[in-house]
Amino acid sequence: MRARRFALLAAAAALLVGAAPAPDPAPAPVLPGFGKILIASDSTASVYGEDRYPQTGWGQMLPCGLDAGTEVVDLAMAGRSTKTFIGEGRWDGLMARVQPGDVVLIQFGHNDAYKAKPERYADPATTYRDNLLRFIWQVRGARAIPVLVTPVGQHMFGPDGKAKANFADWSAVMRELSTPTQTPLIDLEGLSRAWLDQTGEAASRGYYLHAPAGAFPGFPKGIDDDTHFSELGARRIADLVAGALKELNLPLSGHVLAERPLLLRTTPLGRRGCQ
Repeated sequence: MRARRFALLAAAAALLVGAAPAPDPAPAPVLPGFGKILIASDSTASVYGEDRYPQTGWGQMLPCGLDAGTEVVDLAMAGRSTKTFIGEGRWDGLMARVQPGDVVLIQFGHNDAYKAKPERYADPATTYRDNLLRFIWQVRGARAIPVLVTPVGQHMFGPDGKAKANFADWSAVMRELSTPTQTPLIDLEGLSRAWLDQTGEAASRGYYLHAPAGAFPGFPKGIDDDTHFSELGARRIADLVAGALKELNLPLSGHVLAERPLLLRTTPLGRRGCQ
C-alpha cells in the first residue's frame, strides 16, 4: 500500500514538473553604453594652437557635430604613421585612457606611405595590416569599439579632373580588414574625394591650407599645402566623419547632431570653436 501511494505521489510530482513553465532564458549580456571618442591619427586630424591658424585638424572640429557633453580626446600627432604611433608609445598611451564603451577612430596612411622616411613607412600588405589588426584587437579587448577611417583625400586632381586616390593601397587594406573582423569602417577617402569632385578643383582650394604672404601671423611667407586643412576645410571633413558615424548605428550614433551648421559654414569664423 505504501509503495503504491509513493508511486502515485511520484507520478503527480512528475506531472507538475512537466506542466511547469520553462525557466526564462539567461539575460543577454549588458553592453557598456557610449563613453567618449578617442582619435589615433596624423596631422590631418590633430589639434593646432592659435599660432598656427588657419591650420586646423578635422578631429579638432568634430565636437561641433556632436551633442553637448560628448567628449573627444584627440591624440592625433603630425608626422605619425601606424609604425611610429606604436614605436613612440603613443598607442599604449591611448589604450591607457580607453574605457568600456569608448569609440576609437583610427586614421592612418599618409605617413605610412612615405617611403622617403623609412622610420615611418609601413608596407600596406604587411606592417600596416598587422598594425591595424593590433589596434582592432586591443581596443576590442578593452570592451571598446574600433572604427577604421581611410586616409582623407588631398587637394590633388588628375587629368580627368577627378580627385586622386593617393593612398589607394592603404585604404584598400582597411576596407579588406573591415569585413572579416566586423570592424566599422568610415571610407573617408571615398567620401572626401566625392566631395572634392562635386566642389571642383578651384572652389575646393580654400578648404586646404593656402594663404598668401602676410595673411596670417603663423605663415608670414604664405603657404601652399594640398594636404592640410584650413578652418573651413577641417569643419567640412569633420562633417563627413560625423555623418558617417551617425550611419554606423553605434551607441555613439545617437550623439551626432542631425543638423551640423557649424561644420557646414561657407565663411570662416576666424577661430576653431563651436560657440
